[in-house]
Amino acid sequence: MTEYGRGRAPEPWHPEDPLYGDQGWTGQATQQGQAPYAGGQQPYPQEPQYQESQYQERQYQQYPQQYPEQQQYPQQQYVPQEQQHQQLHQQPQPQPAYDGQGWDTGQHQVPYQGQLQDQAQLQDQYPAGPAPVDPYAGADPYAQPVAVGYPGEAPDLYATPEAFPPPQPPGRRRPAPDPAEEVLPEEAEESLLADDEEPPGRSGRRAGRGKGGKSGKPKRSGAACLVAALVIVAVVGGGGYYGYSYIKERFGATEDFAGSGSEESVDIEIPKGAGLGQMGRILKEAGVVASAQAFVDAANANPKGKSIQPGVYTLKKKMSGAAAVAVMIDPSKLNVITVTEGMRNTKVYDAIDKKLGKPSGTTKDIALREAKNLGLPAWAGNDPKLIDPLEGFLYPTRYDLGKDSTPESLLKEMVKNATAKYTELGVEGKAKELGLDNPLQVVTVASLVNAEGKNHDDFRKMAEVVYNRLKKTNDVTNQKLQFDSTYNYVKNQSEINFNLKEAQAFNHPYNTHFVKGLPPGPIGNPGLDALTATLNPDHGGWMFFVSVDGNTTTFTKTYEEHQKLADEFLERQKQKKTNGG
Repeated sequence: MTEYGRGRAPEPWHPEDPLYGDQGWTGQATQQGQAPYAGGQQPYPQEPQYQESQYQERQYQQYPQQYPEQQQYPQQQYVPQEQQHQQLHQQPQPQPAYDGQGWDTGQHQVPYQGQLQDQAQLQDQYPAGPAPVDPYAGADPYAQPVAVGYPGEAPDLYATPEAFPPPQPPGRRRPAPDPAEEVLPEEAEESLLADDEEPPGRSGRRAGRGKGGKSGKPKRSGAACLVAALVIVAVVGGGGYYGYSYIKERFGATEDFAGSGSEESVDIEIPKGAGLGQMGRILKEAGVVASAQAFVDAANANPKGKSIQPGVYTLKKKMSGAAAVAVMIDPSKLNVITVTEGMRNTKVYDAIDKKLGKPSGTTKDIALREAKNLGLPAWAGNDPKLIDPLEGFLYPTRYDLGKDSTPESLLKEMVKNATAKYTELGVEGKAKELGLDNPLQVVTVASLVNAEGKNHDDFRKMAEVVYNRLKKTNDVTNQKLQFDSTYNYVKNQSEINFNLKEAQAFNHPYNTHFVKGLPPGPIGNPGLDALTATLNPDHGGWMFFVSVDGNTTTFTKTYEEHQKLADEFLERQKQKKTNGG
């Protein structure tokens, strides 16, 4: 039995048979020796064919000379199971009926006389059975096979969504589209259109076929071509402009103004960390110099050109590079305020008024009126005897003035810096360790040390003098500090030679020649060296000090040593007056 029905499979077609397969159909050819059956089942009337096959084999054995070699049947080829499964569902091919020659050629051939006689004898000896029935007679050769429902039926692979379409007859086929003529994707085509109109031929993807069977390619609209042309012109033009600017700036003569500038002035702020190139660009954008390169060249040519500091400068427009550099290397031209170590608030207020162009006393009035709103710490400014609550809280450093600088903004910045520094040094925690009542007294001691000393070593010894004189066991000065700097602070002066008796009789809370202990608050703004020395005194037991030459400070532990040095100082001062010094 065959794989798909009873009996032997029909004989294969001969290659020379005109109906052997469809040479123009690209579908799978029917496997030789095995024909598909409608419904997947072979009809039963196969016995006549089996008898005829036996008859033909016997005829060939008796008369081999009548069967030439070219009529030998080709051997059946092996076909994979997948291909057999696919061939099972292909469109059925008509089964040819075999005659005495072994195949049906589709033509009426006339056998020769000897062959007819031999066939007649064989037919008498072996009578033929009934004629075979063609189960495919009258059927459409290209019709789809009808599935017959029975257990184990193979599924129709063409019915699944992902299956390829079944092969078509030659008359119904269409040639595959040319890949070169594929139209652009819809998104790419629409991106080339300059307007929202639908391009012609959009009704169908294959509707681009014009006359003569030529495939229609997507045509660029005039607006799209214009846009593309404008883009190309813009790119080429922009590149040419920047290229020209680069070559001109790189290799051309440096543009520069002549002279010290016009009458128009402008404030220029140089940020911290700015190099000469950045400075030059800032000046060029403000109209001060003609080009950044002119400023850079002038700064490199000047020995002090690389010492230009950040800050705000008042410059004129249309200055030469050399003129701008000459102004910026002069520290006095820098629009900044520098609070020096030990500087009093009165001098700071005057400097702010001058730099900002305010009437004299403006900043001082704001400081006294808005002291509580400028950011002071909670432990500052509570004593009603304070002359200035901000004294000691305008931290010594440089402050750059900008276009938006005001007295309030500058005072807030100074107080903020001082408070941050005091917090960093731990002033609040150190007060009790040093025998002081509150953190404000720490700042006060530091201001005294800064006013009386000359260097860090002096500061440490000066702090030791303060702490020893504040002790209750001090019976030499009776807990009086007797610092000249406190009397000068009250008088708003800086005099070395003043009447000591007058100072001792002057009743004022800040005058340590008159009162015991520390003044109510600082007498200046101490710097970092004075602060650290106050927190870490010398511990040398110093009680007295005197500056004999005005530059060197000498410290002593006893009053006798101090008095001797004081007498030498007074004698030197008399000689200066006698000599007119």
